[in-house]
Amino acid sequence: MLTGKELILATKPFAKEIRWKSWWHTLTSFFLLAGSIAGGLYLGYKDKANFHYTNLIGQIICSIATAGMLARFFIIFHDYQHHTILRKSWLANIIFTLFGIYMITPPNIWKRSHDHHHNHNAKLFSASIGSFPIMTRQKFMEATKNERMVYLAVRSPVNMFFAYFTTFMFGMCISSFLSSPRRHWDSLVVLILHFSIGGFIWYQFHFATFFLTFFLPFFLSQMLGAYLFYAQHNFPGVVFRKNAEWSYTNAALESSSYMKLNWFMQWVTANIGFHHVHHLNSKIPFYRLPEAMVAVPELQQAKVTTLKPKDIMACLKLKVWDADQNRMIGFDEMGNIPPALA
Repeated sequence: MLTGKELILATKPFAKEIRWKSWWHTLTSFFLLAGSIAGGLYLGYKDKANFHYTNLIGQIICSIATAGMLARFFIIFHDYQHHTILRKSWLANIIFTLFGIYMITPPNIWKRSHDHHHNHNAKLFSASIGSFPIMTRQKFMEATKNERMVYLAVRSPVNMFFAYFTTFMFGMCISSFLSSPRRHWDSLVVLILHFSIGGFIWYQFHFATFFLTFFLPFFLSQMLGAYLFYAQHNFPGVVFRKNAEWSYTNAALESSSYMKLNWFMQWVTANIGFHHVHHLNSKIPFYRLPEAMVAVPELQQAKVTTLKPKDIMACLKLKVWDADQNRMIGFDEMGNIPPALA
């Protein structure tokens, strides 16, 4: 059975980009995204003078399609940020830079935080940059009331539901700019452009077009993205280790899930469900992740979750790491929580 460096080397044949496939997936996804947005705007324009329910239904369909395409293209953007696809392409750089701005995800901030996540995934005592925070049961018991509230708020389903505001608008842009205005001036620019685009659509069309073509697709896609990211590292059976006991390979196989999805959701999420494979070797293009899993038997022993309600609830109930039981537990297993410190 392959482990450690040998296992990573076994995935190396799949860490080779097929250039035409990268362009095919990028351009088809880009034009489908642009088409769904244009469709929503066109139907909104038709309704400026005379409202028609058929146009509204069409806008709703375009809105849902746009949300799905934003999610798909964000994951392709994520691969580009890993330097996995379309390296040294000036056209790809323009496309993905503009998309990062449109998605209120300044590319530089995203790359720095996400690289940190890959290098420190599943470490118990490291900064939760680019990740959901993890407290041990003991640390949670000893934490102040405010520390507990902040911790639980970040891990809350409410935070994931409103990820458009909390994770992307505040976390990616406002928080980064306030922390270092000189370094993260582009966060402010991205936010201003975002509000300007939204305001322009509202002014030129009407609220319904703004809501369905602009607001709702962002809200839905970023909510989905936030939950996917959470469930890929917070699921029954996940393992967290002290820094001294941590290894990159174990973190990929023990602390990153395989989210089993139907073919349609697998396409919408650009194979991000094969997350354990991606964490083992982030240089494997998203369209080759299933191929790698089939070819390497060790990758088929992944810990599985799905988007079924029972699995979603099982992931969301996990709150802290219990070092004695060596697993994540929920409130129902924590016992009596002592009064918080002042």
